[in-house]
Amino acid sequence: MITVRRAGVLDARQMAELLNAVIKIGGTTAITEPVQTEDMKSWMQSDNSIWHVAEDDTGEILGFQWVEPHEKLPPEATNIATFAQVGKTGMGIGSSLFRATEKAARELGFQWINAEIRADNEGGLIYYQSRGFEDYARTTDVTLADGQVVDKVHKRFNL
Repeated sequence: MITVRRAGVLDARQMAELLNAVIKIGGTTAITEPVQTEDMKSWMQSDNSIWHVAEDDTGEILGFQWVEPHEKLPPEATNIATFAQVGKTGMGIGSSLFRATEKAARELGFQWINAEIRADNEGGLIYYQSRGFEDYARTTDVTLADGQVVDKVHKRFNL
C-alpha cells in the first residue's frame, strides 16, 4: 500500500539516495550531479514550496514530488518535479503524489502548475500528459551542468 504525506527534513537522506539513483542512470532529469542530504534539506526550505513523499508500509520512500515558484514563471504559477524509485514506476506512486500536490497547490492559491521535462524523457512526458498537463512551449538546446545539450518540453496544468 502507498501512503502519501508531507515530506520533512528527516526524509532528506532517503530522498537524496532515491534522486541519486535516478541521476546515475541518466536521461530523465536535468539534475546531472549527485545531491547530498544537506542539498535536499536546503531545497525543502524554499518559500512556498510543497513537498510530498510516497512510502510503503515499512516507511521506505518510493517517490517524492515538490512544487515551488520559479523566477521564470508568473507568481500565480508553480513549478513541479517528480521522482520515483528506480524500478518502481507504473505502480501508482506518481498518481498518488499528484493528488496530494494538486490539492496543496490549490490551497496555496496557485492557478497553474508548470512542468519542464527533458524532451528525451519519454516516461516523464507520458506521466505529465496522463495527469492532464498540456504542452505550451519548447526550449531548444538547453545545456545541462554536465555539458549535455537537450530540449525541454513545457507542460501546463490549470488548477
